[in-house]
Amino acid sequence: MGETTTITIIRNGNIYSPLPLRKKDLLMAGGKIVAIADHIEPPHGLDVRVIDADNRLVVPGLIDLHVHILGGGGEDGPASRVPEIQLSALTRAGTTTVVGVLGTDRITRSPEALLAKARALRDEGMSAYMYTGSYHLPSVTISGSVERDLALIDQVVGVKVAISDHRGSQLTLDELTHVAAQVRVGAMVGGKSGIVHLHVGSGKSGISQILDVLDGTELPIDLFLPTHMARTSALLDQGIGFVRRGGNIDITAHPDVAEMVAVIEKLIADNVDLAHVTLSSDGNGSMPVYDEKKNLVGMKTGGVGILLYSVQAIVAAKVLPLPEALRLVTTNPAARLGLSGRKGTITEGADADLVLLDDQLAVDKVFCNGRLMVDGGRAIVKGRFEVQ
Repeated sequence: MGETTTITIIRNGNIYSPLPLRKKDLLMAGGKIVAIADHIEPPHGLDVRVIDADNRLVVPGLIDLHVHILGGGGEDGPASRVPEIQLSALTRAGTTTVVGVLGTDRITRSPEALLAKARALRDEGMSAYMYTGSYHLPSVTISGSVERDLALIDQVVGVKVAISDHRGSQLTLDELTHVAAQVRVGAMVGGKSGIVHLHVGSGKSGISQILDVLDGTELPIDLFLPTHMARTSALLDQGIGFVRRGGNIDITAHPDVAEMVAVIEKLIADNVDLAHVTLSSDGNGSMPVYDEKKNLVGMKTGGVGILLYSVQAIVAAKVLPLPEALRLVTTNPAARLGLSGRKGTITEGADADLVLLDDQLAVDKVFCNGRLMVDGGRAIVKGRFEVQ
């Protein structure tokens, strides 16, 4: 499957690091970006592939902080369980790094299975991480505790819990404080940033529990990453206040272009530091619709392609220029993961995760760790059980 060349020169690409570097040549070898210069000659005596990227934009691979790689759903019985995601669904969307999550269902899905799927995606060529836990506390874990999962398992970057949602465990302040403290210590021992990734529902309390933890403990604010923060206007207002306090928020990319653009416009109008904002897809998860009595009345499945689609919409509406829009899905999520300088950037020494876009910002080629995965918008490397 795929190709075996490990040395590649991309010539004459308009490189965005995400800062605009203009037309440059770029050399990849051993899964890393080795050199960026005005002109690079192929090393003598070696098998080198040269790609002419004239009229193409070369941008960092997208980092998606919230994807149901095992599949989401289950709220409407066994038949509503979304299947596992396929490798090519991610790469064709320009995603080169993914963080897997569990959701409502911690009964028929487990963190062990999530770890196996993350490892499978890595074996197939892309970078994959995971959060231990699910909507509920006590957290389901692999090793017996959140602390040990973070300290001992490379792929585990944090824990996921749910607040302000009728499907969650209705956790207490003490429970949230305890699990956050476990993440703090486990991450320190494991040499990681550590993330308490909070699914925030539409409940009236919003993120008030996070604020209560911060007010009552010595835990740092950047430990917490609440997501779905544009679910309601009231929640977005809370998120703006959270960022002003020094926190970070994650916004789920919305298929409604006007709504997605309006969210970013509001953040800009309120002088929010966008370095503290990320976009994620919630891809391959269920999107249940409930009535006012919390009865399920509909369900859809989210797609990972919404991440790049949102960048395209933000740029097309001239809300942000391309470099700033790219930060929301490259350098900013890399910073949350503690991977700045390695992921989400085009710089010498970084992982060779690259996307070549045409003038409409559509995907042409995708490289994961220097390996060509997508060419001409078509996946040329597929997962083992995909139709070849």
